[in-house]
Amino acid sequence: MYQSEFTQFMNGFLEKNPEVDNQRRELRLTLWDRDVDLEAQRRYTESRVPQKPYVYQPE
Repeated sequence: MYQSEFTQFMNGFLEKNPEVDNQRRELRLTLWDRDVDLEAQRRYTESRVPQKPYVYQPE
């Protein structure tokens, strides 16, 4: 099966440095895998001010 040079490099790098994969997984949990606060999301959506079609035109 074909693997690009980059994929081969990354596979070799991760084999030599397994702590990098663990750090990646931990950081993913802090940024992406979060519970969504539906009440805060609803308030944010309701508080949005509609944007004018051309924002630079004075009133």
